[in-house]
Amino acid sequence: MGASLRALRALVLLAGFYLLGFILLGVLAAADWATVTWLHGGIAFKILIVSVVLAVPIVRGMFMLRTPKGDPQPGVPVTEQQEPVLWQTVRDIAAQVGTRAPDEILLIDEVNAAVSEDARLLGLKSGTRRLYLGLPLMTGLDEMQLRAVLAHEMGHYANLDTRLTPLIARGRAQLIRTIGHFHDRADTKVAKERARQEKAAEKRLAKGKKAKEVDTAGQGAMYRAMAKIYTAYARFYMRATLSGSRRQELAADLASVRVAGRDSAASALRELNALGPAHEFYMDSYATLGVGAGLLPPSGQVFGGLRQLLDARSDELDGLRRELSTEPTSPYDSHPALAERVARIEALPDDGRGAHAARPALELLASPQAALAALEHAVLTPEALALTRVDWADLVHESMTRYVGRSAQEIREAVAAEGTAPELAALLDAVDADPALRWRIADRFPKSEEAAAATGRAAREFTRPVLRRALKQLVTAELTARGGARWQLSWSDSATLQYAADGFEEQLELALDALVADLPDTEPLRKLVLV
Repeated sequence: MGASLRALRALVLLAGFYLLGFILLGVLAAADWATVTWLHGGIAFKILIVSVVLAVPIVRGMFMLRTPKGDPQPGVPVTEQQEPVLWQTVRDIAAQVGTRAPDEILLIDEVNAAVSEDARLLGLKSGTRRLYLGLPLMTGLDEMQLRAVLAHEMGHYANLDTRLTPLIARGRAQLIRTIGHFHDRADTKVAKERARQEKAAEKRLAKGKKAKEVDTAGQGAMYRAMAKIYTAYARFYMRATLSGSRRQELAADLASVRVAGRDSAASALRELNALGPAHEFYMDSYATLGVGAGLLPPSGQVFGGLRQLLDARSDELDGLRRELSTEPTSPYDSHPALAERVARIEALPDDGRGAHAARPALELLASPQAALAALEHAVLTPEALALTRVDWADLVHESMTRYVGRSAQEIREAVAAEGTAPELAALLDAVDADPALRWRIADRFPKSEEAAAATGRAAREFTRPVLRRALKQLVTAELTARGGARWQLSWSDSATLQYAADGFEEQLELALDALVADLPDTEPLRKLVLV
């Protein structure tokens, strides 16, 4: 579908919203006329009032024309003087696609690239163009894959997709706003009726009478019925516009192939399938690991450390690169299934551009480290930026030490509740004096329903592993606090605890087994940890 037809469809869909409003206003006006003609008195007046209050949300939705603007995307705007290579690359790709280059480039913190345009006059007049380019995305791509991504985005400009975005967004916003008006009024009516009934119930209770149960069923029914009418049109509107969006994505993929080649375009999409989950995992498990301990990685590494994870887990990520989702696309998805897009690209004839090595995409930047550091200052909160910066090794050790210490707090509190000092040495002395103390301590921990119902030997078997795990946390907390063990960073696996002496871990496991045995022996743990 050409740009002119797409623009016409967008206008027709928007006009449909107004037509629906005028039809509903006409129905209400007809009801008012019939009321005035055939009815009189209080009933006619009530119907007229209902008609007016139903018309207000319709009129508000139709004539509040300003489309609400979302919060600006946080990021680092870069000029051509700051990033000449990146700008020249973008301009070259725009020229190859046959469109005007963006006016602004903003580096963002997402595994994503996107374009926008401040079009005016319902998309008839172009405006400022912006390219949003994620540094995490660049971190995971090589230059040719990035060119493929950029060509895809320039393809949206060339196909005038961004020119129609404000028009389509206006229709969506007005539908959502109108539906919201009706639901708000329905909720207000329900709240008023609930308050009235609750007040009446209080008065009855004050008089010693039985209060009626609050019942707001049916309140706001007319408002919700009107909302359902608009919701039905909204579904049609979304399906129609989003089906167009999916076709636009496929058209933009062809621009990607023309500029970067079939193999680079396909591999870029496959890489995106791996990069998204990898980045999410990295941010949760590495970049923000130390936040609870008041720590952040070194400057530039909050986002820059992703590269180390990608290198260390390349084999693991290969599965995500190969296995793309084949789930059916929802009518409300803005993009076709990734598997479909890749299959369409890989089905094209070989263009002979698949064997060329390419440098990392980040090398298009004058200083990747400086850009990554600047991005932190643009997107992190002042509270996050005020955290202490430490290198990765210290961040992992200090954070895990803090968290394990917190986990050990449960057993410390349980020990203290039994009248014993919450240190390991004091606990071992208390166990020697009273072996049953262990089970009383364990009884203070949360239990499953099955464990709570068990008695005798069965109860002890439920309790033993819980007690052992808590004791190990207490030992680990004391060892790391004294320097007897250190948490080790691993980019390919979870953090591991490295003990000071070889064979220590095996001996610790045996010592813990001895401590939670039916006849406890505290000596192995004393010799291992306290000497």
